Amino acid sequence: MRRNILIFGAGKSTSYLLDYFKEKSEIESLHLTIADLHLDRIPLALREHPCCTPLKLDISDAKARSKAIEKADIVISMLPARLHQSVASDCLLHRKNLVTASYISKEMEAMKEKVKKAGLIFMNEIGLDPGIDHMSAMQIIDKIRAKGGRMLLFESFTGGLVAPESDNNTWNYKFTWNPRNVVMAGQGGTAKFIQEGTYKYIPYHKLFRRTEFMEIPGYGTFEAYANRDSLNYREAYGLHHALTLYRGTMRRVGFSKAWNMFVQLGMTDDSYVVEGSEDMSYREFTNLFLPYSPTDSVELKLRHYLKIDQDDIMWKKLVELDIFNPDKKIDLKNATPAQMLQKILEDQWTLEEEDKDMIVMYHKFGYELNGKKYQIDSNMVVIGQNRTHTAMAKTVGLPVAMATLLILNDKIKTPGVQIPLRKEVYEPILSELESYGVIFKEYEVPYLGYNPDSVAG
Repeated sequence: MRRNILIFGAGKSTSYLLDYFKEKSEIESLHLTIADLHLDRIPLALREHPCCTPLKLDISDAKARSKAIEKADIVISMLPARLHQSVASDCLLHRKNLVTASYISKEMEAMKEKVKKAGLIFMNEIGLDPGIDHMSAMQIIDKIRAKGGRMLLFESFTGGLVAPESDNNTWNYKFTWNPRNVVMAGQGGTAKFIQEGTYKYIPYHKLFRRTEFMEIPGYGTFEAYANRDSLNYREAYGLHHALTLYRGTMRRVGFSKAWNMFVQLGMTDDSYVVEGSEDMSYREFTNLFLPYSPTDSVELKLRHYLKIDQDDIMWKKLVELDIFNPDKKIDLKNATPAQMLQKILEDQWTLEEEDKDMIVMYHKFGYELNGKKYQIDSNMVVIGQNRTHTAMAKTVGLPVAMATLLILNDKIKTPGVQIPLRKEVYEPILSELESYGVIFKEYEVPYLGYNPDSVAG
């Protein structure tokens, strides 16, 4: 009897996940039911494979959704995070385990007692970031604690970038994930972290000018800006007494300074609608944020406003995006500035068919052992194959697939709404990921933190 894995959503992040299950369908007696409103998203070879049943389904159709979940042995939701809750409620009703790559929402958190009581596993945050970051961090933190070390510092950075061989623009960037998330990065709250025992806060309008730099051997220098709340995982990781706790997003050096131009102009604002946006040209959009002048061109006004010269690399980056083009139309009705900017960027930053993306992750662990201070740096680089089989799809989809199979095979047993912080989860997944080329390299480096007893900072 084949075991039925129900997968909601067949979007960009599912290529490796679906391939993984297809390859293991015979040996593991698996059948895939792939539910999506657009069945053409599912590769033809998979649609026609005997292990697969495509299911045209509108997630808002409660009756159809519930019926599909009732027939499943385990459920994966690769839907946008806001849509997980209805799936989760049905999984609880029909006593089905659930796996998602998304952050635990307040609604999901509120279900934890009922889920635990039902003996179910609702595994969340089991993608890349969150996901591989949790597992790879906890593996080293647990090793440090096992030998008696006391954690002093933990920093973690992740970036979805373009691979060096496909890096052909001055921003050194292309979209590898949801473009809206890139445009909205850092909004919705002040960045908060702790550095050498002192709380630090960075407001949105300053976020992209406060960056940290790091080197990955063979791949050069990167920069990182702070995530919104680095302290979210202080309790989960058991880092209450750590002096430094900082999580950030990685980019190539120079990206943040250039992105800050959009922030200062107001182009990333998503709080209001621009009148007549659908008929507006790229040039008119740019001019929205500049003072009126009867004589100066849009280009001149922008350079003056941003205080950049014509030979500045920042200027070259702006020109490259074609934002002064009077003939290209935004063609979005009732759009916010952020939505209009996203449209312009998608013109330039969408991956070509044979483009390769790159995932980078970098951890820093500072600890004290027998009165001495030590530091371990750990990094991972994964290069994609093409626009379909991306490094992003690999690092998001494979951990989801592996966790699903481990739960199905009763290798992950602890019930509850959870994230992958326990050895029963991270050890087998990280080990299997290595066979797919997702490998962390560790380096012992001098501990660069300050004296813990110091009041400076």
